[in-house]
Amino acid sequence: MPMPSTPRLPWRLAVPLAAAFASVPFILPLTLPLLLRSNASPRALSLNRLTWLPSPTIRTAPTVSPPLAPSPSPPSAPSPPVIQMLPSPPPPPPPSPSPPSAPPSTLMIQAPHSPPPPAMQAPHSPPPPPIQAQHSPPPPSSIQAPHPTPPPHSPSPPPPESTAAEEKAGGTETGRCDLYDGEWVQDEEARPLYPPGTCPYVDEAYACAANGRPDSRYTRWRWAPRHCSLPRFNATDFLERLRGKRLLLVGDSMNRNQFESMLCVLREALPDKARMFETHGYRISKGRGYFVFKFADYGCTVEFVRSHFLVREGVRFNRQGNSNPILQIDRIDKTANRWKKADVLVFNTGHWWTHGKTARGQNYYKEGDTLYPRFDSTEAYRRALKTWARWIDRNMDPARSVVFYRGYSTAHFRGGDWDSGGSCNGETEPTFRGAIIDSYPLKMRIVQEAIGRMRFPVRLLNVTKLTNFRRDGHPSVYGKAGDRKVSKRKQDCSHWCLPGVPDAWNELIYASLVLEPNPVAWETR
Repeated sequence: MPMPSTPRLPWRLAVPLAAAFASVPFILPLTLPLLLRSNASPRALSLNRLTWLPSPTIRTAPTVSPPLAPSPSPPSAPSPPVIQMLPSPPPPPPPSPSPPSAPPSTLMIQAPHSPPPPAMQAPHSPPPPPIQAQHSPPPPSSIQAPHPTPPPHSPSPPPPESTAAEEKAGGTETGRCDLYDGEWVQDEEARPLYPPGTCPYVDEAYACAANGRPDSRYTRWRWAPRHCSLPRFNATDFLERLRGKRLLLVGDSMNRNQFESMLCVLREALPDKARMFETHGYRISKGRGYFVFKFADYGCTVEFVRSHFLVREGVRFNRQGNSNPILQIDRIDKTANRWKKADVLVFNTGHWWTHGKTARGQNYYKEGDTLYPRFDSTEAYRRALKTWARWIDRNMDPARSVVFYRGYSTAHFRGGDWDSGGSCNGETEPTFRGAIIDSYPLKMRIVQEAIGRMRFPVRLLNVTKLTNFRRDGHPSVYGKAGDRKVSKRKQDCSHWCLPGVPDAWNELIYASLVLEPNPVAWETR
């Protein structure tokens, strides 16, 4: 019996089927995205869109906790899209966030007990101010004090600063404070820091009370920043911070003025005053340019080295054999070897650049082998500071030492200068108005420029504005004892009575050591 034959597919059906199988590799890639899109959740589509939508809320989401979403989401929704896009969650905020580095003219430091930045406190705060607000402080911090910056791999920008209005209303909300923006206030209880006439290290020229000055109100003013409070001065704590260290002041007679103040404020912490002494047995006087005072119970020293210009003074001899002074503005001062191993340095120069041969600049300034017949004193000052800055960068280690540069101290002569009948006699109150309050000398802008270009984080003690107010703080005619009073035609309206204004400069040094990060080497001592 013959086997039944398999029915054959009609050729009219075979052709379409064969064509369909042959086209699968081409049709499937085109239809697959549509199939996947139909199965994807609306959230995934929103995720792709939010990576480019210009939403302020999404921009700030990484900087706050908990993260913000642009609109309410269902309870089962995952974390906000921006957080999902991050490679790793943002690190938690440190307990005391360090502010961005500020220009040296405005020493911005961490104020005590300051709350976290506003963006970290209020998740529902409005969008941050424009980024240019972070560059609003006036020009150099601190000095540029060393402040850590956010890690380069972190996708979150630093918290924005508060606006000026917020700072005035909330004080130190951002944890930053300009210690040099403030005013002098009367403090009958805590000032002076040492009674007039009790400190044996005050030079006769600054011992105004002992020299017969009848008023004492000038000793009872305290500097108060507007937006925060200085830490209360504690001489015992200051000495503890200096334990085993060298504090060295380098400069002209204005720095000797501050040096004597430093000795007096620290002496008040000693129960036994004999435990403080000059190691060579020297008495403080104008004629000597180097002093070392040891605090035996703390193993530390407070020293002074005289250097009028911070660069090298010298002499030249003319054809007749006569000597003439010169200033080598490209060479550091001869005393620089004494600077190297100090733990805290305070430099200054300024007043010697304003008169006499320095101001005239004739056959005085020298660079290399060139003696300039005539040279501008302002440009010479700029080049001298560059020489000093270069030496600091090459020879000082920020992991071991702190370096301060104290700014220009204002003089208050009326009717002339120090050598032409200028006077300040009879001033018993600070001045709180007038052009002098906001004056800022060109020399300070040069200082800012030099410090701003340095690698070493020099801290600028910008005392210029502090001293602008204090026309009442100078010795005037009370620079000599008894009947040997200074002539009214030649008064001292540059230096300061002690106790007095330089005590506030040393309070600011103490505040900086308390509030700012100090060298890592100090932690191992």
